[in-house]
Amino acid sequence: MREINLDQLRTLVTIADQGSFAKAAALLHLAPPTVSLHISELEQRVGAQLLSRAKGHVRPTAIGESLIDHARKLLADVTHALDDVSRQAQGLAGRVRLGASTGVIAHLLPRALASLAQSHPAIDVQIAVLTSQQTLAQLSDGSLDIGIVALPQSKVAGLTIQPWRRDPVVAFLPAAWRAPAHITPRWMAERPLILNDPGTHLSRLTTQWFAKVGLRPVPRIALNYNDAIKSLVGAGYGGTLLPHEAGAPAPDERILMRPLRPALWRQLGVAYREQLSEPVTRHMLAALWDLQQQ
Repeated sequence: MREINLDQLRTLVTIADQGSFAKAAALLHLAPPTVSLHISELEQRVGAQLLSRAKGHVRPTAIGESLIDHARKLLADVTHALDDVSRQAQGLAGRVRLGASTGVIAHLLPRALASLAQSHPAIDVQIAVLTSQQTLAQLSDGSLDIGIVALPQSKVAGLTIQPWRRDPVVAFLPAAWRAPAHITPRWMAERPLILNDPGTHLSRLTTQWFAKVGLRPVPRIALNYNDAIKSLVGAGYGGTLLPHEAGAPAPDERILMRPLRPALWRQLGVAYREQLSEPVTRHMLAALWDLQQQ
């Protein structure tokens, strides 16, 4: 036996609203025999009469009324679903899954998200705190749409990785320290240090900075949460080397910020799948590119 379809339900609801097979056929742009067939097939599937004719007017039976109530809800749900999917196809609504480090999330992403919210308020951005390698892995397996990663990165099949920002790495020092105008590796290595976890890109950058003058200092503590590191610096526990993004707030009065000599830069890239089809993903990328030079 054939299953009920939406066209049959739409025909039933229209007949009930119009009180006439002929009017329903005209409104639905169907031939009268097709309208009659829809109702006949519905009644066979249900096993009961759905409509009755009285004094030239068509009325639903009690069972017909029950099915019509369900049909109205189903048709409304289908309309809502199609509208929702259409909005997503047009890039007006939808979800973007983005991975980035804590430093990027704290000081860069909020500005891109604010810009996106103004132009496309119905786009939902879901953010995951991830290392660069975790981000690339999840992009590859399809569980992320966009990633912000440290550069350089090896080419990953199926992914596009484009340079995004270049921000200076600077020294954050307790205000009580007598710090010179520029901080050298040798001066920094003689102080207690708070550095990023080994294995992070920033840890490799700072290790190379010290290694250029033959130094490999051991930090008092290694963390991977920049705001926690700055809190320890403010408490006088040690100094650190962290990126400082343009537009990020200045540290509080307990912390000195000094440029490095030689200069050190943290470079970031935006990664996404080569087969970029979702309009909402393109809108999020546009917001990131707008932030590129800020």
